[in-house]
Amino acid sequence: MNKVVIGLCFALLLGIAGCSRQQSDWEKTRAANTTDSYEQFIKKYPSGEFTAQAQARVKELYEESDWQKARDADTQEAYQTFLKQHPEGKWTEEARIRVENFTLAQAPSNATPAGAEAANTPGTANSPGNPPGGNSNAPAPAPSTKPPAGAPAPAPKPAPTESSAKAAKPAATGSYGIQLGAFKSSADAANRRWTHLEKAYPKLLAGLSPTVAPKKSASGTLYRLQVAALTEKHARAVCKSLKAESQPCVLIHPTHH
Repeated sequence: MNKVVIGLCFALLLGIAGCSRQQSDWEKTRAANTTDSYEQFIKKYPSGEFTAQAQARVKELYEESDWQKARDADTQEAYQTFLKQHPEGKWTEEARIRVENFTLAQAPSNATPAGAEAANTPGTANSPGNPPGGNSNAPAPAPSTKPPAGAPAPAPKPAPTESSAKAAKPAATGSYGIQLGAFKSSADAANRRWTHLEKAYPKLLAGLSPTVAPKKSASGTLYRLQVAALTEKHARAVCKSLKAESQPCVLIHPTHH
């Protein structure tokens, strides 16, 4: 009986020592935080208490390394390779967005910002067929209100102040646009992308109104996240700032007719 008790106590002491050793090795592994250190820990403790955490961390580190390589290359092929290596991961959705965005980047001058067609819609003042001088259906000009000769001239109207002039001046608009993503899945994916960008860069995108412009092709419909009616200077500035943050942005030039 005494031998059994002694054996149990000895086994318990060994178990406690083993747990203490594993805990110590795990803390060292976490401090090193490298794929080699985690892989060595897994090899030493294949079914240990912290093995699952070590395996998950190894996967994360490999994905981060591969994502950095893809970003450094910044090509469609690099992002496609990343997706093959990591079909489900932390950076998978971002990689898909960048792959899809390259489809428009191949020919940005042929893209039209959503809503830009309105500027060339027949029936507007400057559309073909409606010269600036008007048309035959325009109402006759109002009779002249010029005072007769000898009558006192009306008092001149005061010039507008600087504040009133600024208030009357509309916000600057233009014929350029930007594209922030192109999605094969759905328009909802484009809307989610805008929500993410708006939260990440509130000052940069303040006052901008996004649109989702679908474009049909042989491979399906592409949902393009765009912002239209920008001046060239504004569009280039936004794209430059986003690209500096490794965010995709394509300048959309005015359509040439």
